[in-house]
Amino acid sequence: MREIGLIDSKTIVIKDDNIASYGFGEEHPFGPDRHAAFHIHLEESGIADRVHLSASGYTAIRSDIERFHTFEYIDRVIAQCKLGKGFLDNGDTPAVKGLYESSLAVVGASLFATKQIISGHFSRAFVPIAGLHHARRNSAGGFCVFNDIGVVIETLRSEYHIERIAYIDIDAHHGDGIFYTYEQDPDLIFVDLHEDGRILYPGTGFAEEVGVGVAEGTKLNISLQPGDGDTEFQKEWLHIENFLDSFSPDFFILQCGADSLSGDPITHLELSEQSHYHAAKKLTELAERHAQGRIIAFGGGGYNRDNIGKAWTHVVKAFSEYP
Repeated sequence: MREIGLIDSKTIVIKDDNIASYGFGEEHPFGPDRHAAFHIHLEESGIADRVHLSASGYTAIRSDIERFHTFEYIDRVIAQCKLGKGFLDNGDTPAVKGLYESSLAVVGASLFATKQIISGHFSRAFVPIAGLHHARRNSAGGFCVFNDIGVVIETLRSEYHIERIAYIDIDAHHGDGIFYTYEQDPDLIFVDLHEDGRILYPGTGFAEEVGVGVAEGTKLNISLQPGDGDTEFQKEWLHIENFLDSFSPDFFILQCGADSLSGDPITHLELSEQSHYHAAKKLTELAERHAQGRIIAFGGGGYNRDNIGKAWTHVVKAFSEYP
């Protein structure tokens, strides 16, 4: 594995067995083979040679998690995962043994990659097994135990004094754990392009949800219909770019779930990897314009292993092409 600083690249990609272990067993859609599916494709594409590959240099501790989650919820996760019984939500997220530890690894990798950007070592980062956008402050949801994105947002603010953050989510599922946490926050600029919540979990993310109070107008929810593909995605994207451009964010976060690609077993969109490439490329340009180039992408969902390889590799490709 490449060490940091070995080649001249502004992009770091996390490759780490500890985050690979996050999941719910071999037979579950969110299984431990997702990490390898991505990295094999990245290597075969030749794009791995254009970026830094690095293990995560950090495992989160409880105080990190407490920046976003409640004490009571963390205690419940620890207790249930120790027993390895039941669910951490209403039936989607099993409390398996070892899940607490692998969840700490995911959050730690996300914090490590963020710090690499803030320190100036890199401008862009990709963390494959991360982007657990359904977890709320006091609950799990949709295979997500700890919301590493929420922890990153809180850390950017409390540790690095970065307030205005753009969050863009192109996972097929609406990022409800981020949206409702920051619905009243005018400095969290939120964009989510997802399959219609009337059809797909979590059943949220409608056009009229634009933020509350002083945050009204800082949130953009766009629903796609089953069967929609690159044409519909591109049609919406220019509006998204203009929306983000108007706020001049200081840091960009992309959740690039691969479950919006055609052929995913639990969703119904028909995007290709070119939509992920386009989004990452255009967001990199916006980050260069407004945020000193600072952008981090998280893999998010995706349950077709070939799609995982294609979508995430194209995000890294877009990052690597920028000087």
